Amino acid sequence: MNKPMASEYRSHETAIVEPDAQIGPNTTIWHHAHLRSGARVGADCMLGKNVYVDNGAVIGDRCRLQNNVSVYAGVELESDVFVGPSVVFTNDRVPRAGSADWTVVPTLVRQGASLGANSTILCGITVGQYATVGAGAVVTRDVDDHWLVAGNPARHIGWMCTCGSVMGHGTEKPTSGCASCGQTLS
Repeated sequence: MNKPMASEYRSHETAIVEPDAQIGPNTTIWHHAHLRSGARVGADCMLGKNVYVDNGAVIGDRCRLQNNVSVYAGVELESDVFVGPSVVFTNDRVPRAGSADWTVVPTLVRQGASLGANSTILCGITVGQYATVGAGAVVTRDVDDHWLVAGNPARHIGWMCTCGSVMGHGTEKPTSGCASCGQTLS
């Protein structure tokens, strides 16, 4: 890992960090990652091998992006978000090769959410606080706070605690506290 002059983040020698990319202190950028000018990455983040962060993408503090994740313009990850390996974000509802006529549609992943490996998050979606998207899920509509969703298209199948434990299965909100930490959903 090398450390660019006058900076507090760490990046592997094969990583590309373009001028004007904003990177917070104690962030680690691994092999073959590419951060475009205008990308914003918070403090204490970990960007795995082959991660791409586009101009206009925003990543909050303490986020962890596993290998092969691309965060395109219009995507915002709030703080404490986990993005599993090979998660896919989109940012245009009607993409066409060679067309200059496209519109970036914003996507928001709220604080503490976790996106499972190989999940796909379509543009225009909000994934709620502390929600979990199961591996391989295709998210085509908003995910509420604390929901557990899975499948293609993703469906609400349970509830997640802030601590990361499953609080219950089904769509009925749990009335008892989390078995792991005792917290209840308000």
